[in-house]
Amino acid sequence: MSARLIDPHLISARQDRLRSQLEQAPFDSVLTLSAANFDYATGYRSVSATVHGISPLAALVSADELLVIGPVADSAPGFDAGLNPDDYLAYGRFYFESDNGSARASQLVDEHADYAQALAAAVTRLQLQHGRIGIDERACPMPLRHQLAELLPLVQFVDASDWLAGVRAIKLPGEVALLEQSARIVESAILAGIAAAGVGVTEAEIARVVTSAMVTADTEPRFVVVTSGPRSALADAYATNRALQPGDLLRFDVGGMYEGYWSDLGRTAVIGEPSAKQKSFYEAILVAEQAQFDMARPGVLAQDLFTRAVDVVEASGGPRPYRRQHCGHGIGLEVYESPIIRPDSPTPLEAGMTFCFETPYYELGWGGMMVEDTLVVTENGIRLLSDRGRDLTVVAA
Repeated sequence: MSARLIDPHLISARQDRLRSQLEQAPFDSVLTLSAANFDYATGYRSVSATVHGISPLAALVSADELLVIGPVADSAPGFDAGLNPDDYLAYGRFYFESDNGSARASQLVDEHADYAQALAAAVTRLQLQHGRIGIDERACPMPLRHQLAELLPLVQFVDASDWLAGVRAIKLPGEVALLEQSARIVESAILAGIAAAGVGVTEAEIARVVTSAMVTADTEPRFVVVTSGPRSALADAYATNRALQPGDLLRFDVGGMYEGYWSDLGRTAVIGEPSAKQKSFYEAILVAEQAQFDMARPGVLAQDLFTRAVDVVEASGGPRPYRRQHCGHGIGLEVYESPIIRPDSPTPLEAGMTFCFETPYYELGWGGMMVEDTLVVTENGIRLLSDRGRDLTVVAA
């Protein structure tokens, strides 16, 4: 998979949106800590964050400045990706060599002792020691929070987690384009997997086809769920060497990342002609997903979409009761973003929000099925970013 850097115009547009929203925020600047919020502010995605599972970088954003705080190891790749070397405050110890020691990354060893010290230095540099700073609270470990309180006793930190989620919930046109590309790539990869299916073919063999198609299209596979027969009811499970048999349901739930933006799609096939139950249950969940599409528009509450989906499944010949914890979720730089389509979510939809709507069903001992698609909310309704292969595909036995 070749490396791809995000369009610098989109980075600038996201920074402009952050700053425009900051004008009405209950704080003067904002400190992003999670990998997704940091990416939104800077356009840089850290390999070490992926490897270790914890983002080691932060961005301090004010009305007219942006400082990046990160480990020395991320400095050189960060500069290569477009970060400003003069606005990078490093911590820790890592060695980059350069001719005559002139490269900025080779000069950063031990600039600051640790993460907290570097964060405090950034606040001081922007003269915010007496200010109100929005902090990415949910991504801030408690020990770091205590260190910041000790190092910056006069700063009033305000929880900005929900505020940041709200900023990112409304997607810019460039973000929608990347989400559509991500969805289309995964959609094509799943269809390639279905085309490779047949009696005797294993789940693992099909998963390799899906994965290969994603990688070829410069998309990073993040999860490739290919399950069949009774295993199709296992929700999130790895593919195995189980060989497909006549009558099996074949369920796909696949997610990838294209230039930082997620995809998450679900499709179902059946090996040979479907049974009456397979046919009626799948038709019910497909009609229910369509009912969500038809209902969704600005002002509609997320919880009302959930109720609609459940009611339609039950009224259309599907399982009764149809039990779900949610029937969709926002998607963007994270695979699950607010709002979630669940029974206790009174959040109204807004134009520019992007979602995955889904209506899965899992019955242990029998099988599972799902249809899941990506969409963007428009002024008058929705536009699907994935729309191929949504029917129950019959694979010749």
